[in-house]
Amino acid sequence: QVQLAESGGGLVRPGGSLRLSCAASGRTYTMAWFRQVEGKELEFVAAVRWHTGYTYNVDSVSGRFTISRDNAKNTGYLQMSRLKPEDTAVYYCAVATEYSDDYYQRTSYPYWGQGTQVTVSS
Repeated sequence: QVQLAESGGGLVRPGGSLRLSCAASGRTYTMAWFRQVEGKELEFVAAVRWHTGYTYNVDSVSGRFTISRDNAKNTGYLQMSRLKPEDTAVYYCAVATEYSDDYYQRTSYPYWGQGTQVTVSS
């Protein structure tokens, strides 16, 4: 079992920045961030392979969001910059403890955080 504790959401103006954190209690192979707007499907945002640091992200956040991890703290981060109103969503971190090619699929992740609201508004 892996427990995840998220933090760092909040209200920010367009163009601003926020950093989300996700502390994991157990072994991690891949950590991902997903987001969901109320009434819409869950959307993959970014993922990081824990041992290599290799990252993936969706095109809409390229150049604005950076996913990273601190192995010593067993914590992952999503640094979000140049935020837009359309980034408003509940953000979830998720962990897989085994390798999967389908890092962008929610079904690859058995462990999920509680979610944190990010609101981008003036």
